[in-house]
Amino acid sequence: MYSMFDLLFETPSYRPVYVISDSEMKELKKNQHQEELDEIKTQKVKLEDAFKDQLKHLEEREKEVKKELKVLSASKDK
Repeated sequence: MYSMFDLLFETPSYRPVYVISDSEMKELKKNQHQEELDEIKTQKVKLEDAFKDQLKHLEEREKEVKKELKVLSASKDK
């Protein structure tokens, strides 16, 4: 049987540390920022496409409803 004390000292509490130069750090940050920028651009395109599709759907539905209203109004007048 193990106690909490045993578990505390059995598992290492450190993490590996990596040392890199300033130029490598700048390059890493540059790459991360570029990846983030690329992802933002991709998401913008997807959102714009989804918006256009939704707008087209709503415009088509609006036309259908207007036609139905005309038909109902015409049959009511008779």
